[in-house]
Amino acid sequence: MSDTLRAAAFLDKGGTGKTTTVAHLGVALEELGHEVLLVDLAGKQGDLAKHFGVWGDYQARIEADEAWPNISTVFDDAWGTIAEKLGDDTLADLVVPTAEGPDLIPAHPGLDTLDAELGNIDDARERYSRLEQFLDEYVDPLGYDVVLVDLPGMTNNVAYNGLWAARHVITPVEMGPFEAEQADALRRDLGKIADNFAVDIELTLVLPNKVDTRTNLAEEYLDAFESEYPDAIAPDYVPYSQDIRNAAEHGQTAFALQEPSTTARRAREAYLDAAETLVSRLGGDHGG
Repeated sequence: MSDTLRAAAFLDKGGTGKTTTVAHLGVALEELGHEVLLVDLAGKQGDLAKHFGVWGDYQARIEADEAWPNISTVFDDAWGTIAEKLGDDTLADLVVPTAEGPDLIPAHPGLDTLDAELGNIDDARERYSRLEQFLDEYVDPLGYDVVLVDLPGMTNNVAYNGLWAARHVITPVEMGPFEAEQADALRRDLGKIADNFAVDIELTLVLPNKVDTRTNLAEEYLDAFESEYPDAIAPDYVPYSQDIRNAAEHGQTAFALQEPSTTARRAREAYLDAAETLVSRLGGDHGG
């Protein structure tokens, strides 16, 4: 049985910081000595690759029709045959290294039609388990310690594949009533999946994100999330930091900043604490 740990970042809402969270947790895990693979299923725009400054080169490969196989290919009916023909080079063109440590399987325009293609598969178990099959058979043997999957901000067939494959969910939440409602809805949805398919999917890490504790309301919501998710809440919140946004625009995470602001330093510490907690909750203690 593989020792690779898996988790997927998901909330049925865009703009909560899922991609930023995956990028920073990935680097934090590497800082803690773990070998990490990130998988971007969040959409064809390639935001996770942009976070590491590798999207430009990969986009050029896409435009030259050289980005094959890609993340959408692994969901194809013919993937087994494709992988067999490629042999030892099966993942060579699929996985992109980053300067900050984690390896990455970037998004691809093929994700645009993937939800509809998966919807054409009659058997629900087959429809939702394509990513799990790929990770089990092709990624786990590579020996990564942790695989993190960035999912779209909507409940669709692609998201269900990520949830099914990971079985553990990371949910970044901002401090507001809508996010609280969405997190509660997510917990109910995970329960429905468990009931319908006998697959246990756990809300493993609720990470308060972009928190401005100068407002009393934010403090109240922090207390509420800690009370509502005592077994899943992260050990610390990630403060709002303009530095994180600026770093992302330059193809970096906050960990790559040479002169981080106070909020960026606090964010890095929060991500490191969250990464350590995540590994513990996923049942792993291995690292470099």
